[in-house]
Amino acid sequence: MKSNAILIATTLLAASLLTPAKAQFPGMGGATQSKALPGTAGDQSPKGNAKLTGSVIDSTQAKAVEFASVALINKATGKTVDGTVADEKGKFVLSKLVAGEYRMLVTFVGFRNKMIDNVVLTNGQALDLGVIKLSSSIKTLEEVTVTGQAALIEEKVDRLVYNADKDITAKGGDATDILRKVPLLTVDLDGNVSLRGSSNIRVLINNKPSTIVASSVADALKQIPADQIKTVEVITSPSAKYDAEGSGGIINIITKKNSLQGLNLNVDSGVGNRGSMLSLNGSYRKGKAGFTIGGFGRAMYNTITKTNLDQTSQVNGVTTLTRQSGDGTSNGLFGQYNLGFDYDLAKNQTLTAGVRYGVRNMLSQQDLVTRLFTNGTPGASSNRDVDTKNLSGTVDANVDYLHTFKPQQEWSVSTLYSRNDLTNNFDADLLNGSGALTGRQQNLNKNVNQEFTLQTDYQTPIRKNQLIEFGAKGIIRQVNSDYRYLLAGPTGEFTTEKNGTQGALLYHQNIAAAYSSYTYTTKKRYTLKGGLRYEHTFIDASTEQDGTLGIGNYGVLVPSVNASKTFKGTTLKLGYNRRIQRPGLQQLNPNFNTANPQNITIGNPSLRPELTNNFELGVSKTIKKTFINATFFGRSTNNAITQVRQPSDTLVGAIVTTYQNIGRQYTYGTNTFANVAVTSKINVGIFLNVFYTSLTGQTTNADGVSESLTNTGFNVGGGSFASAQFSNGWGAQAFGFMQGSQVQLQGTQGGFGFYTVGVKKDFKSKKGSVGIAAENFLSNRFNIHTVLNSPQFNQVNDVYLYNRGVRLTFTYKIGKMTMDAPRKKAKSVNNDDVKSDGGGQAPAGGSSSGGGTPRQ
Repeated sequence: MKSNAILIATTLLAASLLTPAKAQFPGMGGATQSKALPGTAGDQSPKGNAKLTGSVIDSTQAKAVEFASVALINKATGKTVDGTVADEKGKFVLSKLVAGEYRMLVTFVGFRNKMIDNVVLTNGQALDLGVIKLSSSIKTLEEVTVTGQAALIEEKVDRLVYNADKDITAKGGDATDILRKVPLLTVDLDGNVSLRGSSNIRVLINNKPSTIVASSVADALKQIPADQIKTVEVITSPSAKYDAEGSGGIINIITKKNSLQGLNLNVDSGVGNRGSMLSLNGSYRKGKAGFTIGGFGRAMYNTITKTNLDQTSQVNGVTTLTRQSGDGTSNGLFGQYNLGFDYDLAKNQTLTAGVRYGVRNMLSQQDLVTRLFTNGTPGASSNRDVDTKNLSGTVDANVDYLHTFKPQQEWSVSTLYSRNDLTNNFDADLLNGSGALTGRQQNLNKNVNQEFTLQTDYQTPIRKNQLIEFGAKGIIRQVNSDYRYLLAGPTGEFTTEKNGTQGALLYHQNIAAAYSSYTYTTKKRYTLKGGLRYEHTFIDASTEQDGTLGIGNYGVLVPSVNASKTFKGTTLKLGYNRRIQRPGLQQLNPNFNTANPQNITIGNPSLRPELTNNFELGVSKTIKKTFINATFFGRSTNNAITQVRQPSDTLVGAIVTTYQNIGRQYTYGTNTFANVAVTSKINVGIFLNVFYTSLTGQTTNADGVSESLTNTGFNVGGGSFASAQFSNGWGAQAFGFMQGSQVQLQGTQGGFGFYTVGVKKDFKSKKGSVGIAAENFLSNRFNIHTVLNSPQFNQVNDVYLYNRGVRLTFTYKIGKMTMDAPRKKAKSVNNDDVKSDGGGQAPAGGSSSGGGTPRQ
């Protein structure tokens, strides 16, 4: 079955060729209006006094086909002279028609085209064609196929849309494999995502957040099967309708849905040398009710990492050199299971409910060998075997209601409850130089994130070319984090270290928000979308050791303006918005994580939010078979939340990483990409990202002295992709990219690369396929070289990743389906509001601090 996106795009393209121009709201997905705008072909047609009416229904269910396209064609010339769209009851009216002989074409996605010949009109006649029955046609839909990928990338007034459902190499993979290929995005080898160099982004799934994503974006992406992703929306300039959080922008992952009647079951599987997966997704729909059930499991294994670390620190006149090497492996099990239900209360009212459960079990093991040199004098070496557990279980439950009054006029109410139980522990065995066990350590960190959200939205058109939207939202959020650091000898029970770190963080964060936005489209294809949003955050935070933190409440007014103009195949876009970035739990969590005692992480519960102003100017143009886009952007951030490192004043040679509101960060750059349809079945693309970053702020060193920090530099990355479709169901695809070093406040993080190729063969029945994909197969390992420094320390860290891989994939579809006219489903809650840890490369041997972010 072809994706609904391609079917709808194809039908609308056909209708646009057969009907006069209609008033639309570009970029908003609104329904076409039934009257032609002044100056269109509809107004230039001769006017008469004849009238034509009728209604369109589904031949199998005797239900109205809402918004079916109707085109009236002059029988002599073969040209379209008028057209309209049926209303929600399937009825249509064409008036002021000239007498003559015509044919009428009725079309809608999922149905065979209906041509009515010998429509004869006389002056003053009111001709009623009665009921016109459309029959569903799977065959017709399969024949109307866009074989080229001109729509691989779509641009709207506030976002870029990447159509991912044709990806061959992603079969058997996860969402990380898809996002690596989306222009504007960068995904490192650990799965951490950034947009235009900023990791302060929100990731949504089907327009709504999840605590699965909140705890770790990188881990959440591993739970989403790649072949279930339909599109990825990169919202670089979010409108007022979206939460104010996410200074870099929003990524919205849309999974595949359908409006099929009957029973359907999809089986997807893959096996490789570094991972395997199995996915079962089923749906059943009969009449007004629909059910979906699905499960996805992915196992990761044979993931090997080697590290080398050289770091020098100076504390109280003593210089300590640390030399460390590590060998590690990791294994993981990821799963996501969902149950959904939707019911049409009436023709214009829909109720949707769903429950989703996500599970993550990541187990890592690392052997560290450390040697210290004090003022040039070598000390004894030590060994450390560390086992890390990163476990989570997440539940999301939603109930949503949508009432559609007429095209583009709708009201929705959405609710969402989420809970995430997260465990991040480590056990360490301490060994001397000869390998004898001398002691043991434990860090226990248990976190619980809970929240409830209530949201309502209303939109309505004003005249033919204007739309107004407004709504309100409330979020009640609570985060609990308990942590303990324990010690033991070679044998015996674990006990709390005297003056050791233990305690709890209790963090209440409630948000009240309201917004309004306005969209205006002119007949000369100018589009303006402006809005204003206000959010007030109420915080009550305390720790067991320090009591109430006294962070205080704060409010923020968030304006947004987006404008676009299309002329002669060229689209210009201009955007401005202000964003707020609240700290996430990994920044707040005061757990003292010493999985690697030479690289320690600890959160800062007193962090304040950061505020960002974003500007962008974009231009895109289609030149024959080539689509080109270039965007120039600027970003200014106050109170930027950044990782800050300094030598420990208690542990010799150790570097402590924490988070601070350092001051200001400026980023300026450009994103450029081009897509060439070499033939209708071969596409080639190339993209380049270049931006300049400047970070400036104040921090306090280990001696308690305030110092100024500044770092600047360029970040460069780029890549290319190619895909081809051959006869007999064969297809091939290749992709590769390189990312240069990333500027940080105290140095640079090393760059990385990735490439993959794949081949797929569809079965003759089109119900299944087999494929093979390989990645990074030309080299045994990849080195990420990171250099960090300040007046008090210098660190060189090499991480060697062994990620050569190959996998076989198999997919099969079971069930006989019929197409039903698609209906709008109730909208879901869309929390996109807290900051992740930034996705930086973890220090050698260290695991990230316990906890996840408090809900997005």
